Amino acid sequence: MDKDKLRRAKQTGFLDRQIGDEDAIREERKKNGVVPTYKMVDTCAGEFDAATPYYYSTYEQEDESNVSDKKKVIILGSGPIRIGQGIEFDCCTVHAVFALKEIGIETIVVNSNPETVSTDFDISDKLYFEPITLEDVLNIVDKEKNNLLGVMVQFGGQTSINLCIPLHEHGVHILGTSPFDIDKAEDRDLFGKILDKLKIPSAKWGTGYSYEDVRDVAKKIGYPVLVRPSYVLGGRAMQIVQEESELEEYIKEAASVSPNHPILVDKFLEDAIEVDVDLVCDGEQVLIGAIMEHIEEAGIHSGDSACVLPPQTLSKKVMDKIRDHSERLALELNVKGLLNIQYAIKDEVVYILEANPRASRTVPFVSKATGVALAKIAAKVMVGHKLKDLVTDFYPMDRIKHVAVKEVVFPFAKMPQVDPVPSPEMKSTGEVMGIDKDFAMAFYKAELAAGNELPLQGKIFISVKKKDKPKIVNIAKTFLENGFEIISTSGTSDYLTEHGIENRKILKISEGFPNILNLMKDNAIDLIINTPGMGKVPKKDGYRIRVSAVELDIPYITTISGAHAAVTAIRDVKKRELEVKSLNEYFR
Repeated sequence: MDKDKLRRAKQTGFLDRQIGDEDAIREERKKNGVVPTYKMVDTCAGEFDAATPYYYSTYEQEDESNVSDKKKVIILGSGPIRIGQGIEFDCCTVHAVFALKEIGIETIVVNSNPETVSTDFDISDKLYFEPITLEDVLNIVDKEKNNLLGVMVQFGGQTSINLCIPLHEHGVHILGTSPFDIDKAEDRDLFGKILDKLKIPSAKWGTGYSYEDVRDVAKKIGYPVLVRPSYVLGGRAMQIVQEESELEEYIKEAASVSPNHPILVDKFLEDAIEVDVDLVCDGEQVLIGAIMEHIEEAGIHSGDSACVLPPQTLSKKVMDKIRDHSERLALELNVKGLLNIQYAIKDEVVYILEANPRASRTVPFVSKATGVALAKIAAKVMVGHKLKDLVTDFYPMDRIKHVAVKEVVFPFAKMPQVDPVPSPEMKSTGEVMGIDKDFAMAFYKAELAAGNELPLQGKIFISVKKKDKPKIVNIAKTFLENGFEIISTSGTSDYLTEHGIENRKILKISEGFPNILNLMKDNAIDLIINTPGMGKVPKKDGYRIRVSAVELDIPYITTISGAHAAVTAIRDVKKRELEVKSLNEYFR
């Protein structure tokens, strides 16, 4: 392709990989001087020179981006906000900028997220309003190579971490955890070997590329299994499969979501407690920012699960194991920067689920709840600082005297007819935090902030799947003792009656009139507890109840653990007034 034709293709908007072999086209462009120029977005409307302009690329002649001689770092953002990543990661990016500025390093952010760019364009020294793609990042590296220390990929979620190996292969220095060590955490086979070496338990697992491969792995492991494509955001297309008949349809979807990558199969640990750990490591020491206990049981994506720190039900033995596993794994992976680890606890055994060598969406929550800015510390570690020179407390969660609860916010009110049941695939689009001196009030505040205000009196509708019936008895009893009236459909109603729990039986939607849906529409229900069965196809009555709860703005709970947390909060909150304090007051 001649120079003029190549330039026209780029001016028209074609990517290198759309024109031909990406690396070959890139070299051809550079050889012929067909490289992007950067134009300034004037943030001061021309009234005076902008101190903090940002730039976009184009294929013209004049370049408006001036390159300094200062030591500098490029930080990759998360790209467009999407379910699975977004503003939480951009918060980490901004904190990294603050940290590097404190030690005199020029900061250059690359991000195409309009939300962050419009509010935080003036935080960094320079901002390139560009997609997080290999081509665009390499163009910026070429532009800013003078005194460039390297590129940080840990703060932009999966989008930026996925560029780690390609950037390294093109000679770009990755700051913090090395690309080789990042790959050891991301690659399931390599990670499995590390766990075997460290003797850290993990659930049985396997991988496959075809239906036959996955079917054989699932048979060997035993149902139920958690199946998911690899290298995707927010648990996209992740599903709990109960039996072989559900597998074939799932495999078609997973293959289309992440082609050319293996499908992961894990033994699903039923009734387990999930735990998240966020830590910073400098290759020698480990700062464990927090251990977070999920309020919902395992099987719900961590981004959709409420969580609490410090943990409320874990024994000291389990907590010690989590710390030991986390420290040894971080050091074995030679982490320099952030690491998120997910565990499942069943029968006091601590199983590791996965490790993400990057910022997680809980880092801002942990930082606020503990008063320790993990992203800032990590950024300094990634440019060579040691933890011993940055912190004196390697377990900051131990010294706090309050409880913090993270609750998620779902978009279901704006998505009619979508079943609001949390699943292994992430659906939430935001989160809130409740904080107080004990769990009950912190949880109540979190539900209040999330728009799911728990009633302190009134009528509660309870309908749970067969497996959950024994677990709902004590919860229902506590509701009764606190003055609530219980209404149930036949199966749950009969079970509660058999166990001495007074309740009023109501018809199912499919059984006639008046039914539970009529009561909901008449504002006669104050809280709904409905646990659906597993599987992809919901039962019709339960689905209509949950969808109607969203439409009618009735608080609803879809897990037994969530119901237990709710009744505990309601019982305790009824005994005292809700208090409000500033965040700073919790750290005095």
